[in-house]
Amino acid sequence: MAAAVVLRRAPRLSTLRLASTQPCRFLKTQVQPCVELVDALRQVVGSENLSTAMPVREQHGRDESMHSCQPPDAVVWPEDVEQVSKLAKICHSLNVPIIPFGTGTGLEGGVCALRGGVCFNLTRMDRVLNLNTDDFHVTVEPGVTRKSLTNYLRGSGLWFPVDPGADASLCGMAATSASGTNAVRYGTMRENVINLEVVLPDGSVLHTAGRDRRFRKSAAGYNLTSLFVGSEGTLGLITKATLRLYGIPEAVVSAVCAFPSVQAAVDSTVQILQCGIPIARIELLDDVMMSACNKFSNLSYAVQPTLFLEFHGTEKGMEEQIHQAEEIIQLNSGSDFTYAKDQETRSKLWTARHNAWYAAMALRPGCKGYSTDVCVPISKLPEIVVEAKKDLIASRLTGPIAGHVGDGNFHCIMVVNPDDPDEVERAKAFTDRLARRALALNGTCTGEHGIGIGKRKLLEEEIGEVGMETMRRIKSTLDPKNLMNPGKVL
Repeated sequence: MAAAVVLRRAPRLSTLRLASTQPCRFLKTQVQPCVELVDALRQVVGSENLSTAMPVREQHGRDESMHSCQPPDAVVWPEDVEQVSKLAKICHSLNVPIIPFGTGTGLEGGVCALRGGVCFNLTRMDRVLNLNTDDFHVTVEPGVTRKSLTNYLRGSGLWFPVDPGADASLCGMAATSASGTNAVRYGTMRENVINLEVVLPDGSVLHTAGRDRRFRKSAAGYNLTSLFVGSEGTLGLITKATLRLYGIPEAVVSAVCAFPSVQAAVDSTVQILQCGIPIARIELLDDVMMSACNKFSNLSYAVQPTLFLEFHGTEKGMEEQIHQAEEIIQLNSGSDFTYAKDQETRSKLWTARHNAWYAAMALRPGCKGYSTDVCVPISKLPEIVVEAKKDLIASRLTGPIAGHVGDGNFHCIMVVNPDDPDEVERAKAFTDRLARRALALNGTCTGEHGIGIGKRKLLEEEIGEVGMETMRRIKSTLDPKNLMNPGKVL
């Protein structure tokens, strides 16, 4: 068996004390090289686009997960790919870790600077560079968010369907292989990214499908685009993404129906998919989550396991889809549909679904969210959701369940008191059990949140020794100094 590739760890940069005579642990020398580092970064981006202030660093050392804040030693705001490349070259020459930062909406600690370094905040690169309505694609910089792209596309007849709920940056969504409510019909980021521009750790610029190429399919060489989709910032900084767009459907109808049990709701989901009904969205909220959403979003739905559905197509085609879905739901003791046909009502409905995270947090003010997600073959979905529900109750955890169940993917959003070590430990133990149940059912430990800090051991269990060794070899080839977001994934 080949020897494992050992990635060198970059030593942690101490807080940048420019007037100090203390040794700088990062460069293992006196503080002057740290001054030179900051000066070199400043020469590229200017003083207004660089900060070493502690509040700014702390803001960039956390996301929305339970993982504790790990601030970087400096934050820079590059404004174009040339600046990103120059900054990366400086960090590479001095062995300084690089941590990409978008909107900070991740849930697995992906932006935590575990070994210090420089955080690259890419939000000031916020241009839509190329919209081609004839070829159904758009190219965006990393500061363009999902909602800003939606606004930009207004009136074009096109839309981008990957919708994780949070107003995440699109390049960040590519980096984490984000998914969302529309994935059952339109796929995840992995299916909707055509090309990427990536600044590698040494500052060189890679176009994963070739410069400015925007084809729908290719058999030319390795699929470099998919290599970086889901890489979580460990292989390079995504500075441009070309994305697939879709025509806005002629008609859209949303519906809500309640069930006597989670089993009945999930059985309906599986049967709808098995019948080949081309549903666009099918989301599950359990009774605890429905109660939270009712309170948080001023709704009055039944406090029961509930499916949120959406149908896209022609008026005539949707009539048939809805009729078939209603028959299946009634066979599983579901309630009659409550419809939302106009844009305003549908927006209110899906806003409530997207606010599920904040609705869960409102159940226990002052606590924090500990979210996990798994994905299994849809035939195994009823089994794992029912078992998860039992486990949450037995573990004495407040954990509403919400999921993109059309993909076999669901989330447990536990609301945990971070000052209660026993409760935190019970939440962690539940998360591991849930992930291992998914693996035992031939599923994955994460459908869309990513590996980040907390699921590295589970990744090893999922893909095995040869898979991990292959990933390490790829990482070592592209990032031999282990500077790109070190401590994540591997």
